[in-house]
Amino acid sequence: MVAKDGDGWAQCDLGHQHWGVNGASGLLAVHHDSTGTPWVLMQKRSSWSHHGGTWGLPGGAIDSHEDAIAGAFREAREEAALDGEGLRVQGVYVDDHGGWSFQTVIAEASGLLEAAPANSESTDLRWLTPDEISARNLHPGFAETWPVISQALDPVLVVLDAANIIGARAEHGWWRDRAGAAAKLVSEVGALSAGGVRALPAGLPALTRWFPRFTVVVEGAARDVAAVPGVSVIAAPGSGDDAVVRAVRDAAPWERVLVVTADRGLRERVTALGAETTGPRWLLSQL
Repeated sequence: MVAKDGDGWAQCDLGHQHWGVNGASGLLAVHHDSTGTPWVLMQKRSSWSHHGGTWGLPGGAIDSHEDAIAGAFREAREEAALDGEGLRVQGVYVDDHGGWSFQTVIAEASGLLEAAPANSESTDLRWLTPDEISARNLHPGFAETWPVISQALDPVLVVLDAANIIGARAEHGWWRDRAGAAAKLVSEVGALSAGGVRALPAGLPALTRWFPRFTVVVEGAARDVAAVPGVSVIAAPGSGDDAVVRAVRDAAPWERVLVVTADRGLRERVTALGAETTGPRWLLSQL
């Protein structure tokens, strides 16, 4: 378990040679400007490298002690001088070749972060729009996955109707301690936020893991429940449904919003604002 012990060629089940004995990963940093246009940080590979002269993502072999996210951030530091500040992971896409895979780590950037070639593997780094990316000479592996990944550039906000979810869970005695039941839910969602969501409901892009922002709306006796890392809490001053609608309305225009509730009237209200909806069963299956 030493640095760079992932370097080396590996053969996938199709008989192709790939760099990275433990697989490889790359960082796709994306920033949405005030118009909602996404900008992606792209790397032009040095002429001597594999598929030199093509455009792709900062990335490379994963070391044995790393997961895909750690490997992607390390490679971005080594190749693009990004230190991780201003980046929040929002999803991971796995391109599985059978026995070898490349994992694209999609991270929301707080701005058009400064990046520059930090070693000999890059000749240029630029923030490009999707149209500009499609017009470039792309690395073959990136070109193959770009049609899927490009559909997952928008971050996801999951808004939870806590009272409805707790009621659907129907744990014994929950109605006698609504605050305790809400605190338990927030804690569990915090753990889910850290580990990632395995799958979002149909209609949203198919990443292997999502790391959405979570907002839990609480009301009544549960209004004093505290937030936890990765989860914000909105204490509804009155109607919980109205607070959920406000959370959807306050989302950034480029965020995809998923509201978790079984309340038919609330579903109709948030769908009219462009949000997706799903029932509590989906969330409870993830916890």
